[in-house]
Formats: sequence, structure tokens, C-alpha cells
Amino acid sequence: MLLEYFLIGLHILVCFILIMVVLLQSGKAADLAGAFGGGGSQTALGSRGAATVLTKATSISAILFMITSLSLAIIGSHRTRSLFEQAPPPAAVPETSQPGGKPAPPAAGSAPAGQAGGSEKEKGAAPAPAAKAAEPAKSPAPK
Repeated sequence: MLLEYFLIGLHILVCFILIMVVLLQSGKAADLAGAFGGGGSQTALGSRGAATVLTKATSISAILFMITSLSLAIIGSHRTRSLFEQAPPPAAVPETSQPGGKPAPPAAGSAPAGQAGGSEKEKGAAPAPAAKAAEPAKSPAPK
């Protein structure tokens, strides 16, 4: 966790350095002729002098930016899970409710509320099949 915060801070610092170094560099046609669209002072592919401090700083900060970006992506991929794995399981809908808020009629073979006494055989009704408890589907274990 501490490594992640360190990498985030380093990444932000490298971002600011990269932005500043790129903005401080002059363009290829930065002379007076280049301002008016003429490129007579430079060759067709642009003149390339010795690498200055700004171009070296740009290269170093770009490499550091790529390294910190990849490191944060790798750390982030190991830490997070899928949204489906994070979501709580859906709540079971009670069987006694119907759309509209009315209670469901009693199942066939069951005694209405308020009547007690007697066994199933005395009433002449066949025993109701045992209802299986609904088991929630198990998701595979995270890798």
C-alpha cells in the first residue's frame, strides 16, 4: 500500500516535469523566417544539433512516465476485482407476495389460517411435496 502511494506521488511529479520540459523546448522553425511560414534556414527534414539538456530531460522523464504508468497498472490489476464479484447477492423475493402487494392464495392441500387440528390423512389430502431450499449460485473463487 505504501509502495502504491509512493508510485502515485512519483508519477504526478514526473508528469509535471515532463509537461514543463516539453513546453520549454523551442520548435523546429523557431527563428523569424519560421514565424512567417518560411523554412529556408533549415533543411528539408529539420536541422538536428547536439542534444541539449532539455532533450535529455525530456527523454528521461518520458521513460520514467512510462515505467510509473506500467507499474501502477500492474499494481491496480492485482488489487481490484470485477464489479460482479463485489456486488452483493440479490435479495430473495418472498413467495407470499404478488405484484400489487396482495398476499398469495394458500397452496392446495394446506389448511387455511385459523384452522387447526387433524393430520393430512384425516383431511383426505395428499401430503405436499417437500420444497427444496433455493441455493444461491456460487461464483468461482477469484484467482
